Amino acid sequence: MKLHWSPRSPFVRKVMIVLYEAGIEDRVTLVRTPVAMDKPNPDLVPDNPLIKLPTLVLDDGTAVYDSRVICAYLDGLANTGLLPAEPRARLTAERRQALGDGLLDVLLLYRQERAKPQARQTPAWLDAFDLKVRAVLSALEKEAPELEATPFDLGLIAIGCALSYLDYRFADLPWREGHAALAAWHRRFSSRPSVARSQPDDAAA
Repeated sequence: MKLHWSPRSPFVRKVMIVLYEAGIEDRVTLVRTPVAMDKPNPDLVPDNPLIKLPTLVLDDGTAVYDSRVICAYLDGLANTGLLPAEPRARLTAERRQALGDGLLDVLLLYRQERAKPQARQTPAWLDAFDLKVRAVLSALEKEAPELEATPFDLGLIAIGCALSYLDYRFADLPWREGHAALAAWHRRFSSRPSVARSQPDDAAA
């Protein structure tokens, strides 16, 4: 299999964590594929017309995207149990994965807007992004005891990667303030070997 990959993408990181958890990373060839919102990479079009990462290409040439679909496929392939079989637990994991991925979507747009010269920024958008981030953090703080009690799964991976992206790209936002339980959970999440091994790498080629 081939994975279009970036060392800095939080969505790619989700896939890498699943690969490490499953112990099948040696079955996947990583292909460094740069993409950016303002610089779409035409080389990715044959495998993903959305020109987005991650994109997994199976041995028979079938292209799989996005991260949720890839993670579910790899989980089933290796039978890791990261997507629970029990219906209620599966629903919870999928809801949490949607929340984590949704937070990442907001953060990517938020970062793009913050990167603009101040005169070109749209204050209403910045306020909206900030509101959504604070609302998600508040919801997760309330849910932190349940996160602690849940076996490691795709929902926790998505939430953990989103919080780690706050640290990586929004170091000036003190998200841990007022969210002590969530911060404690994230510390334990970050210490898991598959998570530590998949840290974003600015020095990577």
